[in-house]
Amino acid sequence: MKKVAIIGGGLSGLLTSIQLVRENIPVQLFEKRLYPFHRVCGEYISNETIPFLKSLNLYPEEFHPAQIKRFQLTSVNGKSVTLPLDLGGFGISRYSFDNWLCQKAIKVGVEVHQNAEVNKIHFQENQFTLSTNKKSFSSDVAVGSYGKRSLLDIKMNRSFIKKRSPYIGVKYHVRNEHANDLIALHNFKDGYCGISNVENGLSNLCYLSHRDNLKETGSIQALEEQILFKNSFLKNIFKNAEFVFVPPETINEISFETKRPVENHILMAGDAAGMITPLCGNGMAMAIHSSKILSGHIVHYCKNESTSRETLESSYTKQWQEQFAARLRVGRQLQHLFGSTFTSNLAVGLAQNFKPLAQHLISKSHGKPFS
Repeated sequence: MKKVAIIGGGLSGLLTSIQLVRENIPVQLFEKRLYPFHRVCGEYISNETIPFLKSLNLYPEEFHPAQIKRFQLTSVNGKSVTLPLDLGGFGISRYSFDNWLCQKAIKVGVEVHQNAEVNKIHFQENQFTLSTNKKSFSSDVAVGSYGKRSLLDIKMNRSFIKKRSPYIGVKYHVRNEHANDLIALHNFKDGYCGISNVENGLSNLCYLSHRDNLKETGSIQALEEQILFKNSFLKNIFKNAEFVFVPPETINEISFETKRPVENHILMAGDAAGMITPLCGNGMAMAIHSSKILSGHIVHYCKNESTSRETLESSYTKQWQEQFAARLRVGRQLQHLFGSTFTSNLAVGLAQNFKPLAQHLISKSHGKPFS
């Protein structure tokens, strides 16, 4: 039986590993950190994923995730509109969900290596050799599910990594009086901040900013006080919330450039294959869906000797593009409506006066329920 190595233990990596092992395919999963841990993430999952998660008995019902049905949008200068979310979503922290999935993976037989960063991967004679800080491993199939950017991206000379990205991401968990059924997106100069509830009475507060804001103000706290606070909604949130952890989780060089689903024969999944702009709130759903697509192709390859690697790579690339390419394009276009007084007012006005159009644009950034 062919062996699979999965680099990265986020949603796509963990869910892919579970599906493969349930098909009796040996899997080793490598995560550079130790569970549980926080990630810079909006922590909102579109309800399109629920039938699939329930079919795997992996919907995290025991955490009582927040059920989100409404969307609020505010402009830089504080104009606001609230719309219903036809499909809706649920909120759960990556701290809880990833750790829970890791335990599920271990229980079904995935060999999980924590504190094990893959720093080198080599493909030769139809085999992969992976090296961590501790030892080397071999596999027949390699999956890259290590998130937005990695040292491996640099070593593989991936095209998106050559272009510097001007965006930084910042995330907190807070306790406040945010409505349990609401996800809000608040604009500020050259950025936007999302807030929605997760489990245990917590809210996820996560924002994307141009790095020039940080250069201009000198620190995260100063950026918030001098830039974000100009939106009265954000000022009220920051002034009245109880911050559960400080300093925040941060990430630099967030790129929305086009990526390829297969690179150097490595099958990419989740953000490693392509990242939708955070304002669409759909990265987690795409990671979950990509695990279904990817695991199906790997199972077919591992169980059919007549299936070539070329067929595996081309068929996966084709299905990934068919499923996600349009959503990524919509996200990149919608990005232009946010981050300035004029465009954010335009977006709010559009949502207020042309609600069917606004609902249509929201639906274009989401997928259909799948199982």
